[in-house]
Amino acid sequence: MIVSPSLLAANFLDLRKDIEMLNTSNADWLHLDVMDGSFVPNISFGFPVLEQVAKICQKPLDVHYMIVQPERYIKQTAALGAMMMNVHYEACTHLHRTIQEIHDAGMKAGVTLNPSTPVCVLEDIICDVEMVLLMSVNPGFGGQKFIENTIDKVKRLRQLIESKGSKALIEVDGGVQDETAPRLAEAGVDVLVSGSHVFKADNPHAVIDSLKHL
Repeated sequence: MIVSPSLLAANFLDLRKDIEMLNTSNADWLHLDVMDGSFVPNISFGFPVLEQVAKICQKPLDVHYMIVQPERYIKQTAALGAMMMNVHYEACTHLHRTIQEIHDAGMKAGVTLNPSTPVCVLEDIICDVEMVLLMSVNPGFGGQKFIENTIDKVKRLRQLIESKGSKALIEVDGGVQDETAPRLAEAGVDVLVSGSHVFKADNPHAVIDSLKHL
């Protein structure tokens, strides 16, 4: 299991401490939720924060844009050294072009689906992306309750990936904790994003290890 803790739940008064904790942990990636207050009803952080985090984080950056017109920021994201740029299906009028541009910039491409968006919309693009992120809460805020339909949605996405011969990973973000994580793993998830469950834990390293060994 790949574990990608979400910076959104970190202590923004002492980000260096939390990132150094991740650097010494068995976490695989760092998940970065960029929100614009337009595509989602919240604002998180932008490039001034991303650039500083990129300087000290030793984990690959898993950048998730919850913004309108994310294609405007492909070059800036690549300049950070980001490993993955993830854009919302609902935010991209020309999704195939955006994925091509992400690849041309030297990054892996991911596409995210909101809870109400069915996996069938990815039928013609699934072989062109390295990852699909399924939102298991409505995007915009941390700490929400897990949407139960996500389990079946993961299974449907796994069937689509296998039927098309795609190599795409399945990532899930939202409400990932002790009760939901094992069920997601059983359903076929490859990457778990976890925020509060990791950063608010008494022993974040142990929580990360428990997710990795599902």
